[in-house]
Amino acid sequence: MKHFHQDKGSLVMRFAVAALILCSALLATSCSEGKTSTLVVWTYDSFISEWGPGPGLAKLYEEKTGIKVVFQSKGDGGALLAELLAKGKNTDADIVIGLDDRTAQRGLDSGLFTPLHLSNIAKIDKSLIVDPTGRLVPYDYGNFAFIWDSNSDTKPPESLEDLTKPEYKKKVIIMDPRTSTPGLGLLAWSEAIYGNSWKDYWKRLAPSLLTMTPGWDTGYGLFTKGEAPLVLSYSTSPAYHKAYENSERYKALVFKEGHSAQIELAGVLAHSKNRKAAEKFIDFLLSEEAQAMLPETQWMYPVNSATKLPDSFKVIPEGIRTIPATIAKPESDPEAAVEALQEALQ
Repeated sequence: MKHFHQDKGSLVMRFAVAALILCSALLATSCSEGKTSTLVVWTYDSFISEWGPGPGLAKLYEEKTGIKVVFQSKGDGGALLAELLAKGKNTDADIVIGLDDRTAQRGLDSGLFTPLHLSNIAKIDKSLIVDPTGRLVPYDYGNFAFIWDSNSDTKPPESLEDLTKPEYKKKVIIMDPRTSTPGLGLLAWSEAIYGNSWKDYWKRLAPSLLTMTPGWDTGYGLFTKGEAPLVLSYSTSPAYHKAYENSERYKALVFKEGHSAQIELAGVLAHSKNRKAAEKFIDFLLSEEAQAMLPETQWMYPVNSATKLPDSFKVIPEGIRTIPATIAKPESDPEAAVEALQEALQ
C-alpha cells in the first residue's frame, strides 16, 4: 500500500504540473492573440496624409476585422528603406508599405521579410510580380513623368534632353534620389536613356533645377504653389486635379524616348509577433474593395485587374511607353548623381 500511495501522489503531482503548463500555454496564446488588436505599419508621408489611402484603409479594415491599423510615416520611400535597414530586427512594426521595384532587392537581402500566402495574389498581373519568393508583393504601379503647368509661359519639353536647354533654367523641380523613390525613378530613367554617360546628363540638367527636394510631397507642393512650371511626378498626377479641382491645367508630358515606371511593394516583417494578422491585412490590401480606394488617393494604378478606374483617369495621356529602367549600382549611384549636380553648379 505504501508503494501505491507513493505512485498516486506522484501521479497527482504530474497532473498538477501538466495542468499548470497547459494553463500557462493558453494564457500565453491569449496574450499573443491580444497583441493582434493593433497592427503597426511603416510607410511614407503621402500614404498616410489626409488625402492618402491610409486613413480610409485603416477605418475599413477595423470595421471588417476589429483590428486597429496604426500607420507611421518614415519620410519618403528612400528614407523608409534607410531606417528599416538601420533598425533591422529592432524595427517596431509588423508591416512595411512603400518599397518599390528599385529598393526591393536591398530590402530582400536584409532577410527581414517573410514569405506571404495570399488568396488575392492570383488576381495580380504576373508582370507586376517583382519578388518570386512572395516576401514583397505589389499593391500599385505607375509611370514617372514630368508635369507641366499649362498656365505658365514655358514651352513644354518633349524629352529628357530638352530639360537641359537654357530656356528651362531654374524651372524644374526634382526629388533627391538618396531619399525619394521618384528621385530614384529619374535616376533609373536617365541610366536607361544615356547608359554609362548618365552622369554627364545630370551635370547638364543641373542649371535647369530650381531645387531638389527630399521627398515628393514637398516638391509637388512647391510646383502647385507656382514656384516652377515643371516637376517630376507621375503620369497619373493630373487625375488628382481633375477629380478635386475639375481642372486640366497640369499636364503629364509624354516623352518620345519612353518613361520609367514604378511598382510599389508591401511586406510583413519576419520578426513580427502578429505575422498571421499582418498577412491578412496585406491580402486585404490586394482585394478589390481596398484596391478601389487607391486610384483617387494614391493616384496610381491598382494591381488588382478587376478594379475599375475612375473617370478622372481619362485625363491621363495615351501613348506613354514604359521602358526597362534599372539602377546599375543602387548603393552608390544615388550619391553619384547628387555629386554630379553639385560639381556642375560649382
